Amino acid sequence: MNPSDDPVFSTREGGVAEIVLNRPARRNAVTGPLAKRLHEEIVAATEDDEVAVLLLRGAGGAFCSGLDLGEFRADPPPDWMPAFSGLWLDVHAALYDCPKPIVAALERFAINAGSALALAADLLVAGEQAFLHVGEIQMGMAAPMNMAWLRLRHPEGVAARLAIVGRRYTGPELVRMGVAAEVVDDDAVLDRSRELSQTIAGYPAHGIRAIKQTIVRGRPAASGREWFESVHGG
Repeated sequence: MNPSDDPVFSTREGGVAEIVLNRPARRNAVTGPLAKRLHEEIVAATEDDEVAVLLLRGAGGAFCSGLDLGEFRADPPPDWMPAFSGLWLDVHAALYDCPKPIVAALERFAINAGSALALAADLLVAGEQAFLHVGEIQMGMAAPMNMAWLRLRHPEGVAARLAIVGRRYTGPELVRMGVAAEVVDDDAVLDRSRELSQTIAGYPAHGIRAIKQTIVRGRPAASGREWFESVHGG
């Protein structure tokens, strides 16, 4: 399939699997087909012995604007709608279970469903003016995937600021809170994300895996599915 026709595609270079959300005309908004392809690419990169690092980014200079509300509110609903919750859980479970470092390039914005993907990264590189917005509270929604990653990775105070205050947090603020690893000029986010990914991929593979395993050893659930189902259910 031509990448231009695929809602998610990936490339391989120097031990890095670059996984691209590819709906730039819709600001890489999430649909059922995108979730299905994203899960497939995450699993393929995880199982590829030549891949040491996963890099998540969006096409067209933006990360992800959240769910595609036009698709979700369509009448009649799309065929994939009944399966979407399971597809989206599969994506996050695969990210949780991935034994390899995950880098995300936060260009322009990561909103709601998009912010959950950004929060899933082990290392987030953000632009100066780029922002992360966990805005579900403004719509009366519970934000289960965002809350799952916030509970997993960050102190309660950080989770409260992001999810309860419900405003946009820019790259410098995200670094100060420990949510982003680095902030760079907006036009340098992708280059820096690739440079960081290539640096990590250049280290001995057994060391990369050993350190990631040590980092995640204290996680509260044995698998991503168990963790996200527990958060979603309670």
